[in-house]
Amino acid sequence: MKKDNITLKMESQKLSATKRYMEKKDVSIEQELGEALQKLYEKHVPAAVREYIDETTDSMPASKAKKQKEKNNAAAPNQSQGTI
Repeated sequence: MKKDNITLKMESQKLSATKRYMEKKDVSIEQELGEALQKLYEKHVPAAVREYIDETTDSMPASKAKKQKEKNNAAAPNQSQGTI
């Protein structure tokens, strides 16, 4: 599935402190934000719509899905979710 970027603004000192203390706990800010976005998606998008999206994603032809995955990996090899 195609992924889009989200850009957020945060005060520099707060972001620096957040990253510093998360690194000490071996926690990725991108992973944490991704999990938070997933929870928002599950909370606000009706189950029927989520099911429809899952079905249309699953029904994508294997070769097209593979090409899409390769394209996404090539575009951001070390980036997990989005831009911060």
